[in-house]
Amino acid sequence: MACNITAGRLEGCKDSVGGLNAIYFVNFGDMGALSITDETITGIAATTPDAFKYDLRGTSNFEQSLTSSRENGTTFAEQTLTVSLKKQDATTHKEVKLLAYGRPHVLIEDNNGVVWVMGEEFGSEMNATASTGAALGDKSGYELTFAAMEKGFAKQYTGDIDTDFSVTVGV
Repeated sequence: MACNITAGRLEGCKDSVGGLNAIYFVNFGDMGALSITDETITGIAATTPDAFKYDLRGTSNFEQSLTSSRENGTTFAEQTLTVSLKKQDATTHKEVKLLAYGRPHVLIEDNNGVVWVMGEEFGSEMNATASTGAALGDKSGYELTFAAMEKGFAKQYTGDIDTDFSVTVGV
């Protein structure tokens, strides 16, 4: 395998924004084989797997760290998604518990309309906190933290989520 650098990069335009718009949870393994071209997922083999959409606003974020070890000859990525959900209810309690029991793939749609696939090969693990603040104006809701260890950064998904998946939107 060649390990030589193959491209440069020009200074980009200032036409992108930060933040996350929505996330979609897909049960581990339900996407089937993926069509991958140039580190981009262009399609899925499964026939319209279920995807569960959560709208996001505010403080949610997605970070990735790529780590190489010369001594071990390894490189891996740590993918971390932190999600803040407002308001607690019994239905969300149940779904958060199921997210913790499983290891879902997470499709992350950012505010630029780009979708990234977290936990592509190995899935993701989740920790959650449900809390209510002390004052009337404090947050009552959830903090979910998803972590995935993969061979590289999350790949961009260029397919159409609404066509490729059976999307369930919350009420």
